[in-house]
Amino acid sequence: MKKLLSTGYTNSAFNIATFVLRITFGGLMFFNHGLTKLNKFSEMQNVFFDPFHIGHRFSLILAIFSEVICAILLVLGLFSRLAAFVLFVEMLTVVFLFHKGQPIAIFEIAILHLAVYFSLLLVGPGKISVDGMTGR
Repeated sequence: MKKLLSTGYTNSAFNIATFVLRITFGGLMFFNHGLTKLNKFSEMQNVFFDPFHIGHRFSLILAIFSEVICAILLVLGLFSRLAAFVLFVEMLTVVFLFHKGQPIAIFEIAILHLAVYFSLLLVGPGKISVDGMTGR
Protein backbone atom coordinates (compact mmCIF):
# COMPACT_ATOMS: atom_id res chain seq x y z
CA MET A 1 0.00 0.00 0.00
CA LYS A 2 2.86 2.35 0.80
CA LYS A 3 4.26 1.92 -2.70
CA LEU A 4 0.89 2.75 -4.30
CA LEU A 5 0.84 6.12 -2.55
CA SER A 6 4.48 6.93 -3.30
CA THR A 7 5.54 9.40 -5.97
CA GLY A 8 8.89 7.68 -6.41
CA TYR A 9 9.72 5.08 -9.01
CA THR A 10 12.59 2.79 -9.88
CA ASN A 11 14.62 2.88 -13.06
CA SER A 12 13.25 -0.55 -13.91
CA ALA A 13 9.67 0.65 -13.58
CA PHE A 14 10.41 3.67 -15.78
CA ASN A 15 12.07 1.52 -18.45
CA ILE A 16 9.24 -1.02 -18.46
CA ALA A 17 6.65 1.77 -18.68
CA THR A 18 8.33 3.44 -21.67
CA PHE A 19 8.71 0.02 -23.32
CA VAL A 20 4.99 -0.73 -22.87
CA LEU A 21 3.98 2.70 -24.21
CA ARG A 22 6.27 2.38 -27.24
CA ILE A 23 5.10 -1.14 -28.10
CA THR A 24 1.41 -0.41 -27.52
CA PHE A 25 1.05 2.94 -29.24
CA GLY A 26 3.60 2.29 -31.99
CA GLY A 27 2.00 -1.08 -32.70
CA LEU A 28 -1.53 0.31 -32.71
CA MET A 29 -0.51 3.10 -35.06
CA PHE A 30 1.25 0.67 -37.41
CA PHE A 31 -1.40 -2.05 -37.50
CA ASN A 32 -4.60 0.01 -37.24
CA HIS A 33 -3.65 3.02 -39.35
CA GLY A 34 -0.38 2.62 -41.27
CA LEU A 35 -1.06 -0.76 -42.87
CA THR A 36 -4.59 0.30 -43.79
CA LYS A 37 -3.33 3.38 -45.60
CA LEU A 38 -0.55 1.40 -47.26
CA ASN A 39 -2.96 -1.28 -48.51
CA LYS A 40 -5.54 1.28 -49.74
CA PHE A 41 -3.04 3.74 -51.22
CA SER A 42 -4.51 3.68 -54.73
CA GLU A 43 -8.04 4.27 -53.40
CA MET A 44 -7.01 7.09 -51.05
CA GLN A 45 -4.39 8.98 -53.04
CA ASN A 46 -6.85 11.36 -54.70
CA VAL A 47 -9.14 11.99 -51.73
CA PHE A 48 -6.84 11.99 -48.69
CA PHE A 49 -7.03 14.97 -46.31
CA ASP A 50 -4.63 17.68 -47.51
CA PRO A 51 -4.23 20.17 -44.64
CA PHE A 52 -1.09 21.89 -45.92
CA HIS A 53 -2.11 22.09 -49.59
CA ILE A 54 0.77 19.96 -50.83
CA GLY A 55 -1.47 17.52 -52.69
CA HIS A 56 -3.60 14.62 -51.57
CA ARG A 57 -1.09 12.02 -52.71
CA PHE A 58 1.91 13.63 -50.99
CA SER A 59 -0.10 14.15 -47.79
CA LEU A 60 -0.96 10.43 -47.87
CA ILE A 61 2.70 9.53 -48.41
CA LEU A 62 3.67 11.64 -45.38
CA ALA A 63 0.97 9.98 -43.28
CA ILE A 64 2.18 6.53 -44.37
CA PHE A 65 5.77 7.49 -43.55
CA SER A 66 4.66 8.57 -40.10
CA GLU A 67 2.32 5.67 -39.39
CA VAL A 68 4.50 2.91 -40.84
CA ILE A 69 8.17 3.91 -40.69
CA CYS A 70 8.05 6.08 -37.58
CA ALA A 71 5.74 3.65 -35.76
CA ILE A 72 8.18 0.79 -36.45
CA LEU A 73 11.10 2.93 -35.30
CA LEU A 74 9.19 3.76 -32.13
CA VAL A 75 8.43 0.09 -31.42
CA LEU A 76 12.10 -0.79 -31.90
CA GLY A 77 13.23 2.19 -29.88
CA LEU A 78 15.46 3.37 -32.73
CA PHE A 79 15.65 7.14 -33.31
CA SER A 80 12.77 7.17 -30.83
CA ARG A 81 12.56 10.88 -30.13
CA LEU A 82 12.62 11.74 -33.83
CA ALA A 83 9.93 9.13 -34.53
CA ALA A 84 7.84 10.36 -31.59
CA PHE A 85 8.18 13.94 -32.86
CA VAL A 86 6.92 13.02 -36.33
CA LEU A 87 4.00 11.06 -34.85
CA PHE A 88 3.28 13.94 -32.45
CA VAL A 89 3.11 16.43 -35.35
CA GLU A 90 0.82 14.10 -37.26
CA MET A 91 -1.49 13.78 -34.24
CA LEU A 92 -1.49 17.58 -33.82
CA THR A 93 -2.68 17.78 -37.42
CA VAL A 94 -5.36 15.15 -36.85
CA VAL A 95 -6.62 16.72 -33.61
CA PHE A 96 -6.54 20.39 -34.57
CA LEU A 97 -7.14 20.35 -38.33
CA PHE A 98 -8.81 17.11 -39.43
CA HIS A 99 -11.26 16.92 -36.51
CA LYS A 100 -11.75 20.69 -36.16
CA GLY A 101 -15.23 21.50 -34.94
CA GLN A 102 -16.18 17.89 -34.15
CA PRO A 103 -17.13 16.61 -30.70
CA ILE A 104 -14.16 15.41 -28.64
CA ALA A 105 -15.68 11.94 -28.32
CA ILE A 106 -14.95 11.39 -32.02
CA PHE A 107 -11.22 12.04 -31.73
CA GLU A 108 -10.36 11.18 -28.13
CA ILE A 109 -8.14 8.28 -29.31
CA ALA A 110 -6.12 10.78 -31.38
CA ILE A 111 -5.75 12.96 -28.26
CA LEU A 112 -4.53 9.93 -26.32
CA HIS A 113 -1.95 9.16 -29.02
CA LEU A 114 -0.92 12.83 -29.00
CA ALA A 115 -0.30 12.74 -25.23
CA VAL A 116 1.72 9.51 -25.40
CA TYR A 117 3.90 10.66 -28.31
CA PHE A 118 4.54 13.96 -26.52
CA SER A 119 5.49 12.08 -23.35
CA LEU A 120 7.84 9.75 -25.23
CA LEU A 121 9.35 12.75 -26.99
CA LEU A 122 10.16 14.27 -23.59
CA VAL A 123 11.38 11.20 -21.69
CA GLY A 124 12.90 9.13 -24.50
CA PRO A 125 12.65 5.41 -25.15
CA GLY A 126 14.08 4.03 -21.92
CA LYS A 127 16.80 1.39 -21.64
CA ILE A 128 14.71 -1.40 -23.20
CA SER A 129 15.25 -0.07 -26.72
CA VAL A 130 17.83 -0.03 -29.47
CA ASP A 131 18.63 3.58 -28.54
CA GLY A 132 18.99 2.62 -24.88
CA MET A 133 21.24 -0.33 -25.66
CA THR A 134 23.53 1.76 -27.85
CA GLY A 135 23.78 4.51 -25.24
CA ARG A 136 22.02 7.24 -27.23
